[in-house]
Amino acid sequence: MSAEGDSRHMAHALVLARRGLGNVWPNPAVGCVLVRDGIVVGRGWTQPGGRPHAEVMALTQAATRARGATAYVTLEPCAHHGKTPPCAEALVAAGVSRVVGALTDPDPRVAGRGYAILERGGLGVTRDVLRAQAEHLQRGFLLRVTQGRPMVTLKLATSFDGRIALESGESRWITGPLARRHVHALRLRHDAVMVGGGTARADRPALNVRGFGPVRQPVRVVAAEGPIPDLPPEGPDHGSLWQVGGGPAEMLAELGARGLTRVFCEGGGQLAASLLRAGLVDELVGYTAGLAIGATGRPAIGPLDLPALADAPRFALVESRVLGPDLFHRWVRG
Repeated sequence: MSAEGDSRHMAHALVLARRGLGNVWPNPAVGCVLVRDGIVVGRGWTQPGGRPHAEVMALTQAATRARGATAYVTLEPCAHHGKTPPCAEALVAAGVSRVVGALTDPDPRVAGRGYAILERGGLGVTRDVLRAQAEHLQRGFLLRVTQGRPMVTLKLATSFDGRIALESGESRWITGPLARRHVHALRLRHDAVMVGGGTARADRPALNVRGFGPVRQPVRVVAAEGPIPDLPPEGPDHGSLWQVGGGPAEMLAELGARGLTRVFCEGGGQLAASLLRAGLVDELVGYTAGLAIGATGRPAIGPLDLPALADAPRFALVESRVLGPDLFHRWVRG
């Protein structure tokens, strides 16, 4: 297969991997495509809850057609025995002739051992195909393994002048229905939705995914010391409710230790500021409405106490689009 062909099939595997985002923690969201004689004979992605793994799904679909095929996998096949046998061994047993990987798994239980199993089994191995794209997709998993914390996406829905509510607290609705539906789609791709204690007490938010049918609901996280108001109990329409305290790094370390890889932070302003000050925001998503509230309105982000403009946290714009009357924009930390 040419390098161009390898890239094309890996791009297909990355699209499949995205289907697992928000559904598979603490496991990574992986995609796998099996190709024989230029024809896709099997496809798979990590299933809800983290199992079966992508490779097993693709091998099951391909059945005997896996023999002699090339497997395109977005993360190095696992090498350790857990609740299931290693995927690297399953690929060897199925008679796959070659594996193309995007990323080496930094998990100490794998960390090159998966590739070594494949090579000992006589398979050809090509590494680092579309590595940058795979790293972007796997940021949450990679951060949890290497830094012990989940990826943090900070979401802000504001007026044109950066306000989230009137001085009275009235905020429904600054943005329109298309923007609000988009927010629910992003919640669906994260393991947890987090708010501060002030937001929980003032708004009693549902923090669930609505409008997408039966789904695996994200964990609801309230970052606060002391009592918080009663929120809906865990059930089909609401995920588990967790409370964390301490500083930003401590809170995220606790969430990482509990298996979370992707956290969607929806405020309020003090929590947003504390995460930004600590350098713990990996992605910003904004929804900007065409109305002005003025200086008496509540700001989206609390004080950052910056000594100089050069100290302001900077992000790079990677996406923008119009959603009805509002503007959506997404930024990533450099």
